[in-house]
Amino acid sequence: MLVEKGVHFLAIEGVIGVGKTTLAKIISERWKAMFIEENFAENPFLEKFYQNKAAYAFQTQLFFLLERHKQLQNCAMQSDMFHELLVSDYTYDKDPIFAAQNLTDSEFTMYEQVAMALNKDIPRPDLVVYLQASVPTLLNRIKGRGRAMERTIEGSYLQSLMDRYDQHFWNYPYAPVLIINTDNIDFVHNESHLQLVLNAIAQCPRQTTYFVPEGK
Repeated sequence: MLVEKGVHFLAIEGVIGVGKTTLAKIISERWKAMFIEENFAENPFLEKFYQNKAAYAFQTQLFFLLERHKQLQNCAMQSDMFHELLVSDYTYDKDPIFAAQNLTDSEFTMYEQVAMALNKDIPRPDLVVYLQASVPTLLNRIKGRGRAMERTIEGSYLQSLMDRYDQHFWNYPYAPVLIINTDNIDFVHNESHLQLVLNAIAQCPRQTTYFVPEGK
């Protein structure tokens, strides 16, 4: 479907709790795609970060940067990106969003040096789906999935991240971006809502497009 339209690498993006991993898994199953999932649970600093952001932000961010780099390079080598579809639940280029949000100026300078050294031969998506939701919606979804480490996430932190995400993906230079507002739909539990999302992705927009589906 997407491969026939020139999309071999589809990335699903969005702020914490918006449902990007769930949607990426659904797409990989229904469209027979190779799935690339961010290994957040393997980050040994993440839980400590949520308890003390200032003390563990740099370690957490550097681990994610190195893991995303390694994972995308390995997947690119293992897959035939010209004949099959890859679906990921992140983009490599979103990493600096969290770095800018959480690191001090001196930490960010060091982070940038490492990131620039790694920013070579990284496969980038042919299409990005950026899922949006309001802070109350995100907080409800985060609460619903019940991850203990996420209990301390505050609405102000999510809002700041959302502002950075919006700026980043409205101006994303590498691929068209389909921005989908998910406040009024539940694509996890409602098949008709899911079809609205899948149909919008299948149309494969060639420029940044904003879509607000209205669920029934």
